[in-house]
Amino acid sequence: MNSMDSADATGLQATLFDFSIAELVRQHRESFQPLWTAESWVKLLIWLSLNCGSSGDEAGMARFVEALGPSLTTRMRRVFFERELEALDLQVMADPAEQQVLVLPMGPGVPLDLERAATVIEQVQLQGHVADRSRWQQLDAVVAIPRLEAAT
Repeated sequence: MNSMDSADATGLQATLFDFSIAELVRQHRESFQPLWTAESWVKLLIWLSLNCGSSGDEAGMARFVEALGPSLTTRMRRVFFERELEALDLQVMADPAEQQVLVLPMGPGVPLDLERAATVIEQVQLQGHVADRSRWQQLDAVVAIPRLEAAT
């Protein structure tokens, strides 16, 4: 029996790590209120750091975030602020650091109009964070919705 090549093992471990982190974020992102805010993202990071043995003080948090690195932090944040609604075949991207919430089809040929986008926004409880529907823009394959903070 051949032993696994070191590079193969490392690649498998990296894939497992990425999968595990993404699932951990997906499973717990609804736990941190208020949803769809930078505050909820910070609460997730605090929870993760404490569960990893970091001290709860500012220096401990800074070390934790530094240890995560920008690449992992970006991937985690994307998972935290995205939702895939398979029943509608639509995806929502709603990072509060961005000026707009985006609603996109998950596959080619998926219809997308303002009514379907409104349904998605309600399902993920984003209606309190976005501008009035008259300000929404339907682009080629995306509905761009200004965030309330950006609309004022």
